[in-house]
Amino acid sequence: MMNKKYKEIGIGIIGTGFMGKCHANAFRSVSGIFNLPITPRLEIIADVNKKVAMKSSASSGFKKITNNWNELVEDPKVDIVSITTPNSLHEEMAIKAISYKKTVYCEKPLSINSISAKKMVKIAKINKSITMVGFSFLRNPMIKMAKKIIESGQIGDIKTFSGIHAENYMQEHVPHSFRTSLDEGGGALMDLGSHIISLARFLLGPIKEVVGIEENNINARLDKNKKLKKSEIDDRSIFIAQFENGITGNFEACWNYYGSNMNLGFEITGSKGAIKFNQQRMNELELYKDGFKGFSLIEAGPEHKPYGNFCPAPGHHLGFNDLKVIEVAELLLAQANNKTCFPDFEEAYKVQLVIDAVKKSSKEKKWIKIHSL
Repeated sequence: MMNKKYKEIGIGIIGTGFMGKCHANAFRSVSGIFNLPITPRLEIIADVNKKVAMKSSASSGFKKITNNWNELVEDPKVDIVSITTPNSLHEEMAIKAISYKKTVYCEKPLSINSISAKKMVKIAKINKSITMVGFSFLRNPMIKMAKKIIESGQIGDIKTFSGIHAENYMQEHVPHSFRTSLDEGGGALMDLGSHIISLARFLLGPIKEVVGIEENNINARLDKNKKLKKSEIDDRSIFIAQFENGITGNFEACWNYYGSNMNLGFEITGSKGAIKFNQQRMNELELYKDGFKGFSLIEAGPEHKPYGNFCPAPGHHLGFNDLKVIEVAELLLAQANNKTCFPDFEEAYKVQLVIDAVKKSSKEKKWIKIHSL
């Protein structure tokens, strides 16, 4: 049997922290899981601290380590630039990468606000660039199954949506970081709310208007000098949204939610049934259909693509990093075929618009229409 010759494509990753490791792992793993017409070649990884980068497992397999992200972007051997830095750095890095005709794979949220995000979208469109934004929970086969159930009419006309993303990693003892800066991170709504908004849009369509409130319930944190400094970002945000199709939903985002390590979930009810999902049990989807008493369990298996690429047996479960591998596989297919990705910069910009509308609503204490921003 003749061996296929796969085209190689150069990868550069900016950032060696949590998400940098996830991206690096996905690029290293993808060719062993998916039969792709394109093979990633690990060229350069960049971090502001070169010593930290050298010690990080994220750097394993890369030909070069640098503390200058510009060097990475400008390198002709790099075809895809992966950005896993604080939100405030995304715009500059992405726009420069696009100017060098690179494909850009950026972590969520796209930027610090919709004005910045819109600028990124405009530049990407002008240059006809391939872009992808890391809303990796959209890659869960159970989310695609939920969308299929909704579109099939099995649970009838959709009546309600209730969504939450609550975790417990930003309690009072956690010091200030880019996440707690208005100019760099933006708070819980930006960090976590963006995920549940992206899922809601994927399942039910565009959001038309919102009314909500941001809560700052930890008013001071230790700074780098171990002195208490005022905290001005939201630790919890809740809002009501009206979708363009007339459905009304409620949302919550909180990052100091005791007892919740990964409470990203939703309940959707219709005229004939309902579905429930939570990422803490990411290989399960609950379905209630008219005529039955109680919810039945749909368990992920090979029939829910691309689960079978990872394991031929049901019930053995996918994990968090597997979703990133799926995401990277879709990015590489888009690159090979010169096609658009989902979610791209434009979709991430629309998520950002919802976030900005909630923030404006909290300040002005009224409903805000998305198109008014």
